[in-house]
Amino acid sequence: MFYYATKIFWLFAQPSSLSVIAIAAGLFVLVLSRRRRLGFSLAFGGLSLMLAGGLLPLGNYLVLPLEERFAKVELPSNDEPVAGIIILGGFEDGWVSAGRPGLAVNEAAERLSEGVRLARRWPGARIVFTGGVGGLMGRGSDAAGPVGQFLDDVGIARDRILLEPKALNTFQNAALTRDLVKPKPGERWLLVTSAYHMPRSIGVFRAAGFDVIAAPVDYRTRDNRDLVRMFASIPAGLERFDLGVREWIGLIGYRLTGRTDALLPGPK
Repeated sequence: MFYYATKIFWLFAQPSSLSVIAIAAGLFVLVLSRRRRLGFSLAFGGLSLMLAGGLLPLGNYLVLPLEERFAKVELPSNDEPVAGIIILGGFEDGWVSAGRPGLAVNEAAERLSEGVRLARRWPGARIVFTGGVGGLMGRGSDAAGPVGQFLDDVGIARDRILLEPKALNTFQNAALTRDLVKPKPGERWLLVTSAYHMPRSIGVFRAAGFDVIAAPVDYRTRDNRDLVRMFASIPAGLERFDLGVREWIGLIGYRLTGRTDALLPGPK
């Protein structure tokens, strides 16, 4: 129930949706009622949110501090043993993969490519993929199978690959992966996910009793210069704004429900 509630809430609460809802509501009020000031305010507010979020670097202000949180964490040296590499799902499109040959990926595909690179760097490490098909659409499709086949195709030995196909969110990623691999004290496990998502992911894994080492990838910002760089298109800016708002709401929600160990987890 919690999973569906969060998905439905975000469907309407993301800035891009709110701007469209406000504009539509404002036009509706202007046409069908005498409350012209209210209608104008709603339509103008929605349009302002759309233009500001789409053109101004508001999304970068939200995403950059998240990405910087673990940017300077150093990975173990090549001669230090690594027990395993955990790749969080979210880069794969299980719905498309189910109807097309191969593995369909999205803009977060660096999670996979970096996971493969790290797998070659530590040939003795186990490779864990965790993720089911999230979202309200596409449920019932297999996300883990195509990922496992891809890892096998690029030369990762099958006995190194572990697939966790049920997790629908970060909380389940941590709990189900912990139960699957049963980490031992002193083992080094690397966690590969998008840099903006790393603080929440680390916090969830720590709260689950699974201490992991951050290996952030899929950066969406470069540095502070992105704080003054406008977007070239409104959809691109709104996408970044939605991303930042969603992650901060996720951090707050997970902290309030005790699913993370801090509001903004950082390196120890």
